[in-house]
Amino acid sequence: MEHALSPATLTELRRPRPYPAVSVLTPTHRREPDNAQDPVRLRNAVAEAKRRLEADPAVTRERRVDVAGQLDRALAEVDLAHAADGLVIFAAPGEHQVWSLARPVPERVVLSDTFLTRNLVSAQAAEQAFWVLAVAADRVSLWDGHTDRVVEENSGGFPLSRSLEDPDAERQERVGDLPSTFRDEHTRRFLRDADLAMGGVLRSHPRPLYVTGEPADLAALAEVGAAVRGATHVPHGGLGHARAETVWQAVRPLVTDRQRAQADAVRRDLETARGRREFAAGVDEVWQSATEGRIRLLAVEENYRVTVRDDGGDHLVPAGSGDLDAREDIVDEIVERCLSTGAEVRFVPDGTLAEATGIAGVLRY
Repeated sequence: MEHALSPATLTELRRPRPYPAVSVLTPTHRREPDNAQDPVRLRNAVAEAKRRLEADPAVTRERRVDVAGQLDRALAEVDLAHAADGLVIFAAPGEHQVWSLARPVPERVVLSDTFLTRNLVSAQAAEQAFWVLAVAADRVSLWDGHTDRVVEENSGGFPLSRSLEDPDAERQERVGDLPSTFRDEHTRRFLRDADLAMGGVLRSHPRPLYVTGEPADLAALAEVGAAVRGATHVPHGGLGHARAETVWQAVRPLVTDRQRAQADAVRRDLETARGRREFAAGVDEVWQSATEGRIRLLAVEENYRVTVRDDGGDHLVPAGSGDLDAREDIVDEIVERCLSTGAEVRFVPDGTLAEATGIAGVLRY
């Protein structure tokens, strides 16, 4: 299953496909007993997609067989044992993808000439992802960090490892070299390689970076590296070979502090905007401002969801889930639209925007 939604990946996902491009969305659950229903709901959603393919006269038999096969292959790749809060399957002639999201999605099946990406975009924005670079003398590992966990990343050249045995020990003894000098230079080259690899990752997937290690290792890396400059240092040795939970516990307090500071900054920005009358609050007002491209900063509570219906008038109308023409993912639509117009999007803890009913924006004008 896919993990990171880079700008290049999003551009590729938004590319028009030969009809039909099928998007299957279904909620999933992390824990028992709720996750017992996930396999049935997923199979039913895929079956509904196949039924829609069969019933659509615009789909040729050749393409129907192709896309149905892609749906089957995607279904076989799903690992519900490690499910998050939502699952998205994309299938089109000759291709399929599976995305696990840390944000709920409505249960939907959509046939179009493009994939439905707004739920991915919203989930990615809410995730507040970060990197952790764990530095040790013989191993440098990279961890993909999220709001409640880290997962080791085995790409971009990581992990890097080396032997601590000195291959030139006999030569050094013969010519009188200082072993410590040799080891220092060997270490510098190793750390420089790690910094170059990290630079490549940050160019493709820019995120906040935490670097863990012994103080001496952190100082040496800062001296030889360019990519890690500006990273947050976490003086904590022994994480180069550590398990995910150990790495997570080492960085968790700093991640929590960063999230708290971001929420405080958002509150200040909103209060300033209110005083200047550059403020929008509530889903209806924010949706109108987002449609006009007026939002500079969008703030959304982490679990804020609302179902509405657009009757073609000037305002959105509250609706129940499953109502005809109901838009269950209007918040995700707002997030994607704001991002597409260059707005900054921040997700904040539930209750932060109580006076604004869960969603608010700072306007450009």
